Amino acid sequence: MDSAAAALLDSSAATAAANGNAKEMPARHLAHRTALNMSSSSLRKKSDLALLRKVPCATLRRLLDNFQEILLATKLALLFPAVLLALAARIFQFGQATPPPPPTEWVFVLSLIGLVPLAERLSFLTEQVAFYTGPTVGGLLNATFGNVTEVIIAIFALYEGKVVVVKCSLLGSVLSNLLLVLGTSLFLGGLANLGTEQLYDRMQVDVSTGLLILGVLCHSLPLMLRYAVSSGEHAVSSWDSELELSRACSIVMLLAYVAYLFFQLKTHRQLFEPQEVEDDGDDSVSQDEAVLGFSSAMIWLGVMTLMTAVLSEFVVSTIEAASKSWELSVSFISIILIPIVGNAAEHAGAVIFAFKNKLDITLGVSLGSATQISMFVVPLSVLVAWIMGVPMDLDFNLLETGSLFLAVLVTAFTLQDGSSHYLKGLLLLFCYIVIAVCFFVLRQRGSMDF
Repeated sequence: MDSAAAALLDSSAATAAANGNAKEMPARHLAHRTALNMSSSSLRKKSDLALLRKVPCATLRRLLDNFQEILLATKLALLFPAVLLALAARIFQFGQATPPPPPTEWVFVLSLIGLVPLAERLSFLTEQVAFYTGPTVGGLLNATFGNVTEVIIAIFALYEGKVVVVKCSLLGSVLSNLLLVLGTSLFLGGLANLGTEQLYDRMQVDVSTGLLILGVLCHSLPLMLRYAVSSGEHAVSSWDSELELSRACSIVMLLAYVAYLFFQLKTHRQLFEPQEVEDDGDDSVSQDEAVLGFSSAMIWLGVMTLMTAVLSEFVVSTIEAASKSWELSVSFISIILIPIVGNAAEHAGAVIFAFKNKLDITLGVSLGSATQISMFVVPLSVLVAWIMGVPMDLDFNLLETGSLFLAVLVTAFTLQDGSSHYLKGLLLLFCYIVIAVCFFVLRQRGSMDF
């Protein structure tokens, strides 16, 4: 019992060393912090250890220190009760409670809100593990857990056969990062820095937009193949040629993403180094050292991933009930509402750094997340569906694929000159609004199958 508690309760590496704990891996300074790490750090706050020092029991003191770092050292701590409320609402729905159970849409809303602090904590814990594994493995961990919420939602939706939810939620994440997050950041950052020249590194932008264009091409080919065959212009060798083409394109997309990681983490790491951020006197934290031990970080990473999986299952299982209750299509909820709420933490961080005129970090968050979803999560979902026997392809239909193509095109043109002002952000926001209105008017669509 004592050894298990020691693994869970150890705090920072310095504290563990002071207590003579020689089993913990030595912590390193994290030399390569990604833009997503920097964005997430803007939502953290310093822990007040004054009261904890008065606790006489060392084990209890480490326990409380551990819980404080995980649950309270974030500006999103007020949203954690939504996790418990979502669990309670779900239990009341399945139980034989005397009072009437809460409506299903409340489970959906509470689960979606609860995913916000969990996503931020996953980013924090991934960074803590990276202190002990080195920059390369840490970069791979960030690449894996950077959009773990979308991955988990996609897996649960595929398990339940809800391919439309997978496609729409992933498409919505890309659109929200390219237009909503980037547009809001450039608009508010431009207003806050009217008298300052706002510049950013075009090299990073060119790499991300190139990958996004490749992703759009892989989405467009199955769509064009379907229309070419249905019009009689071409013939195919089998009825599932579109599905085979999608799987082949998914493999190519994953290979391209692996090459991108090698480019980012090895050969051209300097292009992706985030800007230094000065301490502006607030209570936010920019950590250069680990505050959790390796065992604690790994255990909490597993706990937070499990909680994310539970709430993601709630979202997937209640989305259709929420759609009927609100008289909105599943497409609109998946493309617009889920990405806005689910990615609120990193979105807020991107806006904060735009205010500070750190556009390289803002672009790293928005373009980096969009690239990761488009080139990693989407093709991974297609291959996982293949393994599960679910026929998911890259044909997102004409309206969805056209919206994605135009979003990538507008973003690429907006960022081509290496400078920014508020009007660029406003135009991106207008693009997102008209796309959102377009999917809103489809709320009465009879069929929800792709």
